Amino acid sequence: MVEQQTVWSAPSGAAEDFEFAALSEARNYRGAICRLFAPHLSGDILEVGAGIGQMLGDVVTICRPTNVAAVEPDSRFIPALRAAVPGAEVWAGSEQDIPSDRRFDAIYAINVLEHIADDRAELANWNKRIKPNGTVCLLVPARPELYAAIDADFGHHRRYTKKELIGKLSEAGFVSAKVKYFNMVGYFAWLINFRLLGKRNFDRTSVRTFDRLIFPVCRFFESTTRICPFGQSLVAIAKR
Repeated sequence: MVEQQTVWSAPSGAAEDFEFAALSEARNYRGAICRLFAPHLSGDILEVGAGIGQMLGDVVTICRPTNVAAVEPDSRFIPALRAAVPGAEVWAGSEQDIPSDRRFDAIYAINVLEHIADDRAELANWNKRIKPNGTVCLLVPARPELYAAIDADFGHHRRYTKKELIGKLSEAGFVSAKVKYFNMVGYFAWLINFRLLGKRNFDRTSVRTFDRLIFPVCRFFESTTRICPFGQSLVAIAKR
């Protein structure tokens, strides 16, 4: 089968700026994602859509993989990505631009799949890219009713339902996939700020306050009670 070429929908320059600025403030949020994925991000791992390396740096520190690699479609970010994680293998482009014989123990992507028009083909390509018994870890935006103007600004084709993501992972050839909601309180924050009030940017001070004071309490509740019937995002761990 011929691999499908990835078509990314990129955010505007302004959207990139405040997205990266907000993510820099969200250290507890980033750490929580890393800890969810840590049991699966060992050995030789690849981040798809690594941006300027904010998540990759946390993954190196928290998950301690043997080898790290990253691919990023926007060549403007490559110098910052290389500087963030010296020694990482870095490619400019998409997964299809990595040498065809290169395989990984795990692939992860944080808020990337929604940017890709043919996400089914992309998941199938990732399935071929990992080694036998390898793992793909994903975080994607959830709940179509939350789709707002800011999603379009970011270049999002969709926000996922749980059923949709499970089905697409199965179609791509993954034999098992655990999918669950993440960041329940973030659902309401996104609904109010971006869906109802129509805001189209993040306020760094608000992000910092949410990340330091609100998110840790809510994350503790989610992780200890395992009750999260909805959320701002979906987390998926899929096995080949």
